[in-house]
Amino acid sequence: MSLKSYLGYYWAKLSANKVRLESINALNHQNILRKKLIKDAKNTKYGRLHQYHNINTYEDFKSAIPIVDYEDIKKYVQEIIDGQVDVLWPGMPIYFAKTSGTTSGVKYIPITKDSISNHINTARTVLMLYIAYTGDHKWIDGKMIFLSGSPELERKGGIRTGRLSGIVNHHIPAYLLSNQLPSYTTNCIEDWERKVERIIEETQHENMTLISGIPPWTLMYFDSLLKHSRKKTIAEIFPNLQLLIYGGVNYEPYKSTMQLLLGKEITMLETYPSSEGFIAYEATGISQYGGLLLNTNSGIFYEFIPANEIHLNNPKRLSLAEVMINVNYALIINSNAGLWGYSLGDTIKFISLNPYLIKVTGRTKQYISAFGEHVIVEEVDQSIAYACIHTHSSVLEYHVAPEVQPSEGLPYHEWFIEFEEIPNDIKLFEKSINEKMCQLNIYYNDLIKGGIIQSARIVICPKGSFQKYMKLEGKLGGQNKLPRLTNDRLIANKLLSILN
Repeated sequence: MSLKSYLGYYWAKLSANKVRLESINALNHQNILRKKLIKDAKNTKYGRLHQYHNINTYEDFKSAIPIVDYEDIKKYVQEIIDGQVDVLWPGMPIYFAKTSGTTSGVKYIPITKDSISNHINTARTVLMLYIAYTGDHKWIDGKMIFLSGSPELERKGGIRTGRLSGIVNHHIPAYLLSNQLPSYTTNCIEDWERKVERIIEETQHENMTLISGIPPWTLMYFDSLLKHSRKKTIAEIFPNLQLLIYGGVNYEPYKSTMQLLLGKEITMLETYPSSEGFIAYEATGISQYGGLLLNTNSGIFYEFIPANEIHLNNPKRLSLAEVMINVNYALIINSNAGLWGYSLGDTIKFISLNPYLIKVTGRTKQYISAFGEHVIVEEVDQSIAYACIHTHSSVLEYHVAPEVQPSEGLPYHEWFIEFEEIPNDIKLFEKSINEKMCQLNIYYNDLIKGGIIQSARIVICPKGSFQKYMKLEGKLGGQNKLPRLTNDRLIANKLLSILN
């Protein structure tokens, strides 16, 4: 055992005890945090505008602070860019996390000296918990791949700006730098395909023990690596690979393909990071029944709006103390990054209230309700997983859109699917999709039975189709994610043009 892994095990035990106590006292931490956030920001421009000095109770909090999205705070971000201080949070942000919005264009999310620890420390905690509860620390001495955006930062109003994964790259602990791959130079390559080629060159002969990245781009790396090495599985190339850490999208649709490429069982740890904050993570020893542990003592005070009310003018707002199990909520955050009543655009549900474990169920703006069915991402993910099991197939990527005016017959949902292994019986795959969708969504079932729409249709996309689409959109690689569902056919029509 090296000194590094020995010290890692020692710190892991301390981290595990801290997280366990925090999970027990989550409600108390949230209450204290709400009061502290208001106190710290009461003299900011936003705090004065919304009379933070008059906020005492949670009811006061809800009355004073509106629910917003990025469009609503864009003008305040611009004031920060123009050089104003004490706008959303005391002082100036130390970074802007640059991210793409579907309606707002590029978004610049502030990260402050107070909020940066939320991103850095939580990522470390995920690993520390794994070590503490499994005793497995030897992987610390191996090489680790972090598939991330470029760490090169630009300046926006004098503030360092870049992708969150690139920003985090600057905060990797010194004791792990010698283990980190790819190299800084390779990580700075913007062209994703060329970047993957260089990553393969640097990693294929190394003792890789940990890989971190969002599933679609990890699969792209694996697929390219296997073609280059002419091996059948990743296990043949990296026999000591022990951990794969992922987040950003639901893993379930990628599960069968990932297992096929890996060629052996390894530990998978799910995380829920975003540019706005590190929300939750799979806590080894605590999340053993599934779900992600809500990060309740890390600078973020959470609120929850029933998902079916998020588009109302005056939706019901709930604190953590008021939530219920198996109800879909839109997630709202208030944080020491200066985000107030901010809707992340994600929906979650609780699968446990002791401790507070969540599951990400979709996006508030990613749904299909062309006929009143309100199909959400969770239902589609589960249906694909069900169909894959029944047809012994595996899926790489997918997108679903409504076809409201087909050339003939009733309207339907059109599923564009890129398979790793195409099912021998595509009709059985379609039947399985529809069977599960009718089971999960009563409105969809009623529309099918009532003859309003017909069963879903599958469009088989050749391997690489979605990569071509993302490349055409300038979103290949990094942290970019393909929208699963849309209520229009903008993406669907572009995919059809690629296929034709």
